[in-house]
Amino acid sequence: MNRGQTAIHYDEGDTKDATRRDTYFKRAYDRLEVIRRGTDLLVDSAAEINVSVMDPLPTDSKFLNPNSKNPQMVRKKKVETLLNFQANSEVDQNQFRREVFMDLIINGNAFLYFDGNELFQLPAHLMEIKVGKKKRVEGYTYDSTTKFGTDEIIHIKENAADSIYQGVSRLYCAQRSINTLDLMLNFQDLFFENGAVPGLVLTTPNILNAKIKQRILENWRRSYSPKAGARRPLILDGDFKVNPLSEIRWRELDFETSVDGHETKILKALGVPPILLNSGNNANLTPNLKLFYLTTVLPLMNKFVAAVEAYFAYDMKPDTVGVAALAPEIRDQTTQLTSLVNTGIITINEAREQLRMDPAPDEHADELRIPANIAGSAVDPSQGGRPSGSSSDDSGDEEKPKPEVQGENEDKE
Repeated sequence: MNRGQTAIHYDEGDTKDATRRDTYFKRAYDRLEVIRRGTDLLVDSAAEINVSVMDPLPTDSKFLNPNSKNPQMVRKKKVETLLNFQANSEVDQNQFRREVFMDLIINGNAFLYFDGNELFQLPAHLMEIKVGKKKRVEGYTYDSTTKFGTDEIIHIKENAADSIYQGVSRLYCAQRSINTLDLMLNFQDLFFENGAVPGLVLTTPNILNAKIKQRILENWRRSYSPKAGARRPLILDGDFKVNPLSEIRWRELDFETSVDGHETKILKALGVPPILLNSGNNANLTPNLKLFYLTTVLPLMNKFVAAVEAYFAYDMKPDTVGVAALAPEIRDQTTQLTSLVNTGIITINEAREQLRMDPAPDEHADELRIPANIAGSAVDPSQGGRPSGSSSDDSGDEEKPKPEVQGENEDKE
């Protein structure tokens, strides 16, 4: 029992709402191209990775059998089906994963409900966490009506600095860039929608009354409007002159430099290298793609795996064998394991265990492979046995006598 839980309950309050500007980020996802593309890239990449399920852990499963009210292990084959093939009969597996990771990115939290047979995703923005006085969480409430126990819900939480109960969307730190980018786009829309022109002022030495000023402005708007082409010739009489109010040009209203800077900041908050969204052939694309998987996709996937591992009590890890971007990493790992097996440091089954594979049925798979010749292993540890072309000590061949050099006896005489 956590002796500080009472104080934690006092500081955190009775309940924790999992919503934190959820609607704001959803709107940004629908409106801003960079957020849509960056989020989709992260969500779709994580949804393609399966989960490797191995042996049971020395802990109890959190699932309680409704009939016995005792912790009960779900069969390994059932867990593999739920996580890799079909979580429930209502959606396909890829859609199920995408919904989970989308909640995790936009909201910072994801909630899964297990009814003993199927696994469902519950929208995070309607979930409420009930803080316990004696234990960390007492339960969950969905949409203020449906209550769930801690044995029914799997909570996947993003990183947060101000709460141990609710995660924070990684877009939260990019709000300033999102606001600025949105304001620039709104300015562009309103500028052309209102038929504005950049910085023109009409000057005259005459004094005009209010009615004449208004009539001249209305005539100017009708005659020189971007909606009407904005290039119609105008005749100015009455000693009117046109002077620029500012040096802003049409192409400067595109805010290209500022937009690129804010988009880069938003992509950094998501953990997506900006180069991945640039078009064209780039020599740095492959290392950045590998960096994206190692520093963003796999840590996100590990959060999901850790949550379901703690709930079902099976040893689990992301299965990266089918990820093309990580193929060099897998090749380096297999080369290292081959060298360790051939030098007799680990067995074949120990190497297969590190690759998340079932033990081999061969009777020698649990025995160390002793090299036949140490020199051969030292030359190339991945090649066991003596070097090729070397002679055997126990071949049984007799030593041939040294041939006598002609003229040697004559010198002795």
